[in-house]
This record gives sequence, structure tokens and C-alpha cells, in this order.
Amino acid sequence: MTSDGTWGALAGVQVLDLSQALSGPLCAQMLADHGADVIKVEPPGGDMGRQIGGYRDNDSEHAYGALFANCNRNKRSIVLDLKSAEGKATLLALADQADILIENFRAGVMDRLGFSYEVLSARNPKLVYAAIRGFGDPRSGKSPYVERPAFDLVAQAMGGIVSTTGTDAPVPIGAPWGDSVPAVMTAYGVVLALLTARTTGKGQFVDVSMVDAIASLCHEQFQAYSTANKVPQPQGSRNRHLVPFGIFRASDGFVAVCAPHRPQWIELCRVMQRPDLLDDARFATDAARRSNATEIEAIVEAFTCLHTRKQLDGMIDGSFPFGPVFDAHDIMTDEHFSAREMRISLEQPGTEPVIVPGIPVKLSQTPGRVERRAPRLGEHTDAILRELRAQAK
Repeated sequence: MTSDGTWGALAGVQVLDLSQALSGPLCAQMLADHGADVIKVEPPGGDMGRQIGGYRDNDSEHAYGALFANCNRNKRSIVLDLKSAEGKATLLALADQADILIENFRAGVMDRLGFSYEVLSARNPKLVYAAIRGFGDPRSGKSPYVERPAFDLVAQAMGGIVSTTGTDAPVPIGAPWGDSVPAVMTAYGVVLALLTARTTGKGQFVDVSMVDAIASLCHEQFQAYSTANKVPQPQGSRNRHLVPFGIFRASDGFVAVCAPHRPQWIELCRVMQRPDLLDDARFATDAARRSNATEIEAIVEAFTCLHTRKQLDGMIDGSFPFGPVFDAHDIMTDEHFSAREMRISLEQPGTEPVIVPGIPVKLSQTPGRVERRAPRLGEHTDAILRELRAQAK
């Protein structure tokens, strides 16, 4: 902690978070977790994310959903009506002092309100302005879909990742990757732009498309199509290039077994007590195992299904990559997540404390921290306005 009470790698950085739901708020929370002063600007009705989740604040004026609690910690909340003259003036004053602004409205919304990147950067040249949209912003390349709204599922579908999940038919990823991946990439982008602004004194526009963010991770689709004109299909719980490499049934759940190369295959055969497989020409090389994937996967699962996840873990004992498929209960009780401080208990208004994910990026000299719960609607409005008035004197 510095002498003025700030802390973290982003100490002294001020962020305006105008975003709602998940992608933008999660991005801003990542910055807040590392010391940035994030001011969450909410409309009178609050962020829509306040209404989504498994619990509520008893005070209906400050509805508090689980989604909101998990992507808005370490922030301060101010309520502004951006359609009013007073609200507009306050936001401009805040933007004049800010280092970063994050929004995830549809293209053109901020422009129509009078808060375009061009307007704000003319007033505050160092401002880094980040926009997360389903299909990007026209400033970086106008998509034919630019006017369309998008949610997580649309980004997963059009970004390509859904086309290779599932078995007979595509299945979306259970976690909201279509929001979370753009959040991570935007946090990366704004920090890059902030570093440049610190050197040059000039900010820039950071444009992240939800669909682009997902597509950028679909390396196999790009490679298969560009090199062999092939379109990868849903692959279920196995890997089409590495064998055995997939999810297998245990007697009490499922496990991940990864033994695709000779050294790992030798260890797996030892654990299964099947030395005969090492001399079998069908399984002797990586290529041979790929050619006989169905048979070898049946052999592996015939072994794993006879044992519990814990028994398998003890037998394998780190001799090759292996892990049980964890559900929420496992994550809440396994020692790994405790040792890594990945389970954080936070008090919540109107309900019992809840567990939220910890900070995955560990910095040795400037570690992040979870200082406080997500704010109630407008909880810090008065304090932020007092700060603005003091700065204006």
C-alpha cells in the first residue's frame, strides 16, 4: 500500500465503468482487483445484472443478483441519468479525470448521448476508451452485423467454438465464454493502451468484438480449414488428434486422462497393469493410437470405470496428466482452491455471505486483493460527487 492508501499494480488509475451485465463489468472488476479506482456509473434502474442470480437484497430498491456480485466487487457505484442535463454534466466531469472508460452498449448509443470517443478524448486526450460490442465498433471495421445485439450464446455460436462441442449436435460451453473471453481481452487491451498513454500522454480507442474474441481462440478451425479445407465437427469429450486424451467414466463420476505420447502411454499401461499393450502394433506410436482411437478409448474406460476418482488419483499419483472432473461442490471443498485463495467469502446486503472466485493472476510485488463487496445501487453517489466538487475548486 502506498502512502496515500492506494495499492496494487493499478494504484492511482481511475476507471469509469458504464457497462452492464457481464463482459464489461467483469473487465472492470479485473482492473479493480489490482487497485484501480473503478466508479460504476449506473442508470436510475441499475445495471441489469442486479436482477440475475440466486439471491436478492431484501430492499427491492437495491436488488442484488448473484451475477452482479460476481463481477462488480471492489467498485464504487454512482447513479446518473445520462439523458438529463445534470447527469450529462457529471459524467463529462468524471471522464475529464478518468484514465479509462469502459462501455458495452450497442454501436452508436454513446455517440447519440453525446459521449463518443471523439468528444471525450478531445476533452481528455489521455483517456483510454474501451468498447465491447457483439460485432465490434465501426471505427475498426464495419461488420455487416454491427447493428445487431448479441449475448454470450450468439458470440459462442458465431465465433465458432460451439461448432466443435457436443456430440451429434453442437452444444454451447456451460460457462459464459462469449462474455468472459472478451472481458479478459479488453482488460489486456486497456492495460496496453494505458502503458502507451503513460509514455505519450495520448489515449486511444480499444475495440473488442465478442465474436472476434471467441474466433481468435478457435485455432483448430482456422488450421484445419486453411491447410486441408476441412471443417471440424463436434468431437464430444475426446480429442481427435491426441489419444488417449479425454473425459472417461469412473465409478463415481468422470476423470480427465491425458496420455497421448509414448512416455505417458507407458505410465498409463503400468497403472492399468496392461504391459501387453506396449508391444501391440496398433498402439505402439502416437499415430497408431490415433488410428485406433475407438478401441483404445474403450480399453481405458473399461479400467477407469472400475475405480473411484480418488482411487485413480492415488494409482496415477502424478505420473501423467490426470484430474477428476470437478463440480461446484468439489471446487468449494478441494484444498487446491483454498491454498490458491480462489474461494473468497464476501458479506452481501440482505443475505448471508457468499463465496466468489478469487484473483487468478498472482503478482509477487503488487498483489491484487478483494477489498469489498459489489456496491449497492448508488451507494457512493454522494462521496463521488463531493470528490468532483473538491477537484473543481
